[in-house]
Amino acid sequence: MLIVALDAVRELERAETLSKIVESTSQYVSGFKIGVGVLLKHGLGVISTVKSISSRDVIVDLKLADIGDVMKSTLELVASSGANAVIAHGFVGVSDALDKLIERARDLGVRVILVVSMSHRGSEEYIDKHSEELLRDATQLGVHGVVVPATKPWLITRTRSVLGSRVLIYSPGIGVQGAEPGDALCAGADYEIIGRLVTTAPDPLSAVKTVRSAQLEKVRACRGFP
Repeated sequence: MLIVALDAVRELERAETLSKIVESTSQYVSGFKIGVGVLLKHGLGVISTVKSISSRDVIVDLKLADIGDVMKSTLELVASSGANAVIAHGFVGVSDALDKLIERARDLGVRVILVVSMSHRGSEEYIDKHSEELLRDATQLGVHGVVVPATKPWLITRTRSVLGSRVLIYSPGIGVQGAEPGDALCAGADYEIIGRLVTTAPDPLSAVKTVRSAQLEKVRACRGFP
C-alpha cells in the first residue's frame, strides 16, 4: 500500500540518514524506491544496503529509456546488486527496446514497471497523449506494473479498467505534488509512492504512521468499509 521513495538527494546525502529511515520505517511499508540521484550519490551499493536492512522489495527508478541492448546492460548492473524491480519509460516503444528489456528481466527475476504518465504538467504535452498506446504495450509485454500518478485519478481508474487486476498500479505525486494519501488507492491503485512527506520529516517513522492512518481512513470511506 505504501512505498517510500528515497529520492531527496540533499536530505539523503549521508548514508547514515538513509539507513536510519529504512530501518525505522521498514515494518510499516511495502517497499522502497531508490531514485537515480540517490543511486549516483551512493553508488550501486545503496541497493544492497537497503536490502540488508529491510526485507522489503527495492525498486530502482532509473526510468530506463534507450535501445534494448543498453537497457539490458543497465538492468544487469542493478540486478546484480539485488534490485527487485526497475522502472522504465514506455515511450521508447516495444521493438528492439522494451521487448529486449522485458525478456532479460524475466531471465534475471527482476520485475519491470512501465511509466504510463508522470505527475508534472509537462507529461500532458507528450506522454499523456499516448496513454492508451502505452497501456496497450503494457498488456502486450505482460509487465509487472505501471506508474500512473495520484494527481490523475481518472487515469488510474482508466488504467485499472484496461489492465484489470493482473498489472499493479504504482502512484507517485502524494504530498508536495498535490494528491493526498489514499487518493490513488481509492481510484484503483495498488501502491502509493511517497517520498518527501517521509524522508524530509523530522521523524520519518511518525510520518509513515500518519500517512498509513490517512490511507486507511480514506480507503475505508471510499470503499464503504466499517
